[in-house]
Amino acid sequence: MLQKTPPSLSDADLTRKIAKDKYQLKLFALQQQLARIQQAYLFHGHKAVIVFEGWDAAGKGGTIRRISQALDPRSFKVWPIGAPRNYYLNRHHLLRFWERLPPAGAISAFDRSWYGRVMVERVEGFTPESRWRQGYREINEFERMLVDDGTRVVKLFFHISPDEQMHRFEERLRNPMKQWKLTYEDFRNRTKWHAYAEAIEEMFAKTSTDYAPWNLIPANHKRYARVTAMKKVVKALSHGVDLDPQHLDGKTLDAARQHLDVDQELIDSLRARTE
Repeated sequence: MLQKTPPSLSDADLTRKIAKDKYQLKLFALQQQLARIQQAYLFHGHKAVIVFEGWDAAGKGGTIRRISQALDPRSFKVWPIGAPRNYYLNRHHLLRFWERLPPAGAISAFDRSWYGRVMVERVEGFTPESRWRQGYREINEFERMLVDDGTRVVKLFFHISPDEQMHRFEERLRNPMKQWKLTYEDFRNRTKWHAYAEAIEEMFAKTSTDYAPWNLIPANHKRYARVTAMKKVVKALSHGVDLDPQHLDGKTLDAARQHLDVDQELIDSLRARTE
């Protein structure tokens, strides 16, 4: 079922910001929560997908890095999505995403995603209109199947103004450590800003569902965007999940008592929690 009130780009208050000291405190707290969530997912076998979409230079990568800092890479995977190679061009557009879905106990983040079908492929004319229009239904059904299979789906769209985007392009040009991020395509895509905005609005309207809603992130100020996006992730992934640390079983405690130089009092206290 489609979300009753899907987001619109005009909803984003791009003036929102957060002070650096407050940001650091919130960031640390959110990272601690993410670590607890990951432990709970590993123990209970939950799984989740986080979709990162947005304008070029909107801050997706910076947010992904802050999330990655908190999580064990053995059960957290980031998939950067670019143009499909020939193998996938000859197959259904969702195949390469099916192959990258998380197993039980894991979380996967997609830096760009299956929404390229109804944005890039639509605007650039890579796909006939009849096919990208079918993409809305295919994507909704894909995400419905994920949710029915027990996968939580969190979708984030980072929105910035054209002026802020140009400012960040210039920053990348001037900073030798960021120049690799700047490409000719970044500037070429700007000439189609209005076409992309139209595609984004229709994407929100047709794919923001009650089981996988879109979260619009005002991203003109990077710190505010990171904290806001991470709050959305924490809320969606922790809802209804027991985040309390899991207790050791009796067999493990017996082995610990036998092999470790620890007080019996510690073992007894841990055993009491288990029982």
